[in-house]
Amino acid sequence: MDLLQVIVSGLLLGGVYALFAAGLSMIFGVLRVINLAHGELMMLGAYTTYWLYAEWGVNPLLTLPVSAVVIFGLGAIIERTLIDRLVNQPLLSSLLLTFGLSTLFMGTALYFWTANFRSVPYLSGSIDVVGLDVSKTRTVAFVIALAVTGAAYAFLRYSTFGKAIRATAQHSEVAQVCGIDVRRVRIVTFGLGSAMAGIAGSLIAIIFTISPEMGRAFIGRAFAIVVLGGLGSFIGAFVGALMLGVTETVTAYYTDTQLSEAVAYAVLVIVLLIRPSGLFGVKD
Repeated sequence: MDLLQVIVSGLLLGGVYALFAAGLSMIFGVLRVINLAHGELMMLGAYTTYWLYAEWGVNPLLTLPVSAVVIFGLGAIIERTLIDRLVNQPLLSSLLLTFGLSTLFMGTALYFWTANFRSVPYLSGSIDVVGLDVSKTRTVAFVIALAVTGAAYAFLRYSTFGKAIRATAQHSEVAQVCGIDVRRVRIVTFGLGSAMAGIAGSLIAIIFTISPEMGRAFIGRAFAIVVLGGLGSFIGAFVGALMLGVTETVTAYYTDTQLSEAVAYAVLVIVLLIRPSGLFGVKD
């Protein structure tokens, strides 16, 4: 029963990871750039929630739309002014630029909020689910993350603009010939992926303590997830996140928390060796 409870806890955490990683995967699928600053966008979303809660007493759940809008706007500006220049350029260019952005955002957060760990206390305790004690905060975070991830997937799958995003991801030149505003699609896609990171950060803020350096830890998990699921695969990111969440919690249960944090990188190495294209990826 204890192990089952640990697995359930890992699945709940994996749902939040999925929201974060799906945004990263979507950005790569459309723009073909690797955004190392994705973790810092999540961190800024977490601090948006913390700031509104600490300064104004706003319910953490009510800060989610604010976090989404703020980080969407920031992502759109980043894509319009910087990332757009790197589309179709070598991946090293995007790695260097986004690493610089990552360092800039982290340094700015350190200046305003210092390196102290912060927390957003919300819904302490657990609920009984068929004999299992399930964390209230993780349950709420999972439900919201699942809803947002599902809404993003439905938007990509069924909306007209979502189809334009998918067409751009498949072949941007052909999409442009067909009348799709590829530049606008890229801006919206980067903004949407960033907003998903911001919401994930807000949810992380009610589960764990947060700090300006948190982005570097979570970006490693995100890369492990998208590599496991397959680069550019939305469904793959979701499945990979659930698998990583369970693996982390089970490892922490049998060993310790410090070792569980290394699991993401171990998964990354193993998948790259065995199946570089990931579970749902397609070989180029």
